[in-house]
Order: sequence, then C-alpha cells, then structure tokens
Amino acid sequence: MGKPELRGRDVLRSVVRGRRRSVALGVLLGACHQGGEAIVPVLIGLAVDQGVVEGDAAGLMLWLGVLAVVYVGLSFGFRYGALAGERASVTAAHLLRVALVERVLAPEGGAEDGRLPGELANIATEDAKRVGAVTMALIVGAGAAVGLVVGAVFLLRMSVGLGLLVLLGTPLLLWLGHLLSKPLERRSETEQECAAHASGVAADLVAGLRVLKGIGAEPAATARYRGISRDSLSATLRAARAEAWQNGVVTLLTGAFIALVALVGGRLAARGDIGIGELVSCVALALFLIGPLSEFSWVNAELAQGRASAARIAAVLGARPAVSTVPPRTPDAAARPLAAEGRLRLRDLSYGPLDAVDIDIEAGETVGVVAANPADASALLHCLGRRTDPDRGSVELDGRALTTLDLAQARGVILVAEHDADLFEGTLLDNVAAAAPAGGQGPVTPAAAMAASGTDEVARSLPDGTGTAVTARGRSLSGGQRQRVALARALAADAPVLVLHEPSTAVDAVTEMRMAAGIKELRRGRTTVLVTNSPALLAVTDRVVLLRNGRVAAAGDHGHLVGTHADYRTAVFA
Repeated sequence: MGKPELRGRDVLRSVVRGRRRSVALGVLLGACHQGGEAIVPVLIGLAVDQGVVEGDAAGLMLWLGVLAVVYVGLSFGFRYGALAGERASVTAAHLLRVALVERVLAPEGGAEDGRLPGELANIATEDAKRVGAVTMALIVGAGAAVGLVVGAVFLLRMSVGLGLLVLLGTPLLLWLGHLLSKPLERRSETEQECAAHASGVAADLVAGLRVLKGIGAEPAATARYRGISRDSLSATLRAARAEAWQNGVVTLLTGAFIALVALVGGRLAARGDIGIGELVSCVALALFLIGPLSEFSWVNAELAQGRASAARIAAVLGARPAVSTVPPRTPDAAARPLAAEGRLRLRDLSYGPLDAVDIDIEAGETVGVVAANPADASALLHCLGRRTDPDRGSVELDGRALTTLDLAQARGVILVAEHDADLFEGTLLDNVAAAAPAGGQGPVTPAAAMAASGTDEVARSLPDGTGTAVTARGRSLSGGQRQRVALARALAADAPVLVLHEPSTAVDAVTEMRMAAGIKELRRGRTTVLVTNSPALLAVTDRVVLLRNGRVAAAGDHGHLVGTHADYRTAVFA
C-alpha cells in the first residue's frame, strides 16, 4: 500500500503548524508595528489641532512625546517581528530540505523515480526556500490586515463615510489581488519545473563530461542543453512578466483607491464636517494605507509561488514507495543485524522481462547468472536488492520471503553491488573501508579485499598509495581503477550474500583472472552470485544459470555448458 496522497496545501499547513510559535510571535509584533503605524497619523492630527489650531504648546509637546514613544515601540516591534519571521522562514526551509533528503534516501525508494538528481536538488533548495518564505508572507499579511483595520476604525470615528469606504474597498482589492495571482502561480510552477529539469540535465552532463569528450559528443550535448536552457529562460520570463503585470495592476488599483479616499476626505473638510487636524489625519491615513495594500500584493505573489513549490515538494514527499515495508517488531530491531545462513530461493519470480524464474542457491555456494538480455539482469538485480517487489512469485532468504523481512535488515544480508557503483570524496582507503563492519576490523579486512580485487595494484600506482584523495564519483581514477575500488568496497562489507554485477568489464584479461581468483578465495563459504557474461568469472563458480527470454534456459557447470549449449556460448563469447 502506498502512502496517502500528499497535497501542496498539506505541506503548507504542516510548515506553518511546525513554526507556529515563531509565526505567532511575528504576527503579534507585526500587528503591533502596523497598528502603531496607523496610530501615527492620528497623533499628528491631534498635535496639529492642539499645537497649531488652538496654540497649546504644552499639548503639542505632550503629543510629540507620545509620538516619540510610539516610534521607539515601532522600531523594536519591526526589528523583533522581522527576526521571528526570518527565523520561521529559514527554519521551515531547513526542515523541508531535511525531510526531502530523508525521503529520497529512504530504503523503500520511489521518490527519485522519473526525476533527475539535479531536479531533486532544485526542489530541495529553491522550492523549499519558497515554501519557507510563506511563513514570512503570513506574518506580513497579518500585520498589514491589522494596520488596515486600525486605520479604518479611526476613519470611522472621524467619518462614517470614510470608514465604510475603506472597510468595503479593502476586501474588494484583496479579492482582485487573489484573482491576479492565479496566472503567476501557474507560470511559477512551470518556471520551477523547467529550472529543475535544466539543473538536472546540467548535472548529468558534468558527470559524464569525460565520456562526452571521449566520443566527441560535446557539440550535441551543448546543443541539447542550450535548448533546455532556452526553454527554462522562456518560462522564467513568462513568470516575471506575470509577476510584473500583477504588481502593476495591483499598484494601479491601490493608487486609485487611495486617491478616492483622499478626495472624499477633502470634500468633508471643505464642508466643515471634519476639522483641520482630522483632515491631516485622514490624508496621512490614506497615504499610510498604500503600505499595507502594497504589502498585500507582495504577499499574494509569495503565496502563489509558495503554493506552486509546495505542490512539487508534496509530489516527492508523497511518492509511492518502490517496495513494501515491514515495520520492525521492536524499536531497535532494525538496528540489529539479521542472522542468516545465506540460502537463496527464487520461486516463480516474475518482474519485467523475467517470467516464472526458479533458482535455488545453497548457503556458501558461488553461482553465476548469465543473461542473454541485459534487461533480464537488471530486473534480477532489482528484485535481489529489493529495489522493487516482484509482480509474482518471491525471493526467499533462508526460507523467508524478502517482503516479510525488515527492509534494512534484508539489505544488510544481501548486498547488491551494481556495475555502475559510484565512489565518493575521500581517500582510496576510506572508500574501501566505508562498508566494512566494525570500522574495518571484521573477518575480511580492507587490505584483504584490496588484494582480492586488485586494488592494491591501483594503490601502488598512485602518489600517496591508499591515502590518495579520490574526487567525487571517483572521476580522478580511470574506469578500471574505479571498478576495482568499488569491488574491494563490496568485498570488505563481508555480507552473508553478495551479488556482483559485471565487476570486471573495464580491466584487462590478466587483472580479470586475478580478480576472479580473489573473489573465489575471499568469498569461500559465503554465498556469492556473479551476474556476468565474463568467462573468467564464470570459470570460478560452482555452477551457472543461463537466463534467456526471461526464463531459465540452462543450468550446470561452466565448462559443460560451453561445450554443450550454443545459446550459452553465444551469450558468453559473443
């Protein structure tokens, strides 16, 4: 069963709920600040009435002193309100990034399907930042609303007509602003999708730069990225035009509304319905209203972009798991290694091109699997590594189906070493010992794994030996060197069941034979599955299984199959 569908509004709601204290503090201080801003014109009007119209110097000084106190409060309210909002925004974005990384790295998988690594990175950075900014938008919007209400109350006390004009006109402006934000929301979502896709393609091109140069494909790669980047630029310009159009129209409507308020107030003063000080307050309040109303325009734009980004984040966080999971019986059960003999049974296994595959592998046996079609090998690796669940049948470990085991424990027993396994930044020894149990003090030491895989020769050819720094993804090493280091890492893990996929395609024949002998010796008594078409590796197996058209076509000793089975000879020697 997959997780319930997660919507963008659910992400926004959880973000605000998770930072509710900071948001509440920011709303309170922002409301105080905007309310104080609205009071300032009223205090100025009182100072004008008493100090200018009535000539009361003491009254003038009193109201000026009150103004000074209000401005001090405004300063501190803005400072700490903005601090609370920024804290909520940054923290929310950080927590979203953590949640996204945890979901992408979750053992059950599924979040990365159909998405390039660069696209996921863009979602975890730009989209998380935009969703986090929603908390600040709420704080600003709440403060602006309070400022409008306080201003309207004072206008009602001065003139019912002016107050009603503000109270009725403001919701209309807000509604129009919300309507104008809809095109921006759609175009913002498209902009983020195009930017994420361009980022993903760029990351892939950089990762494969050496290969592209080797085959002379730089012009084609450049042309492809130029087209994708052009699409991203067009989407960004469309979103920018939508935002500019929205801001322009909202500003125009806001200006017209403020002008109407000032006009009505001026006519009331001309008729003597309000005094000089009240007229000053009315005009100042009308000018003050520009601030909150323009802030609503910014808030609408931020909310529109936040909703679009939240939908993209929800798609990752709510992605269906690639495999079903079994919760551990106790909280610490998943942390304990699973005791296993290493017997594997494939019962009526069907997934993708595989159709009713039956294979029995005894504990401690070394078995080769030859796939005439690479898709058969890929499907088999997915099922053994529990990157997917089979459509029918099962993979059993010591008589128990993998789907009934805790996912982390099952993968701790069955280690699938992919052909294209990446290395990481660090020293050569760090890479080899990364998966070794007990910090490299297990039954198989990193030194033994390096000797069995031929990595010791790699170390001797490097300037600092095993202490030589390896760059990200092992790009500082040749293809054959990377392959030997990756094999050494897999061997050093000393898993009860080790599945190796084509571990020697980038090395010469002599090195390959040494690697085959090293694997056989080091894995003696441990279950090993070699998914390969290499004659040198198949020669050291106890027996071989041939997969053809998704089914088991033959099984037996490597030498016997070479002499008696034409399809096997074609798969191995072609």
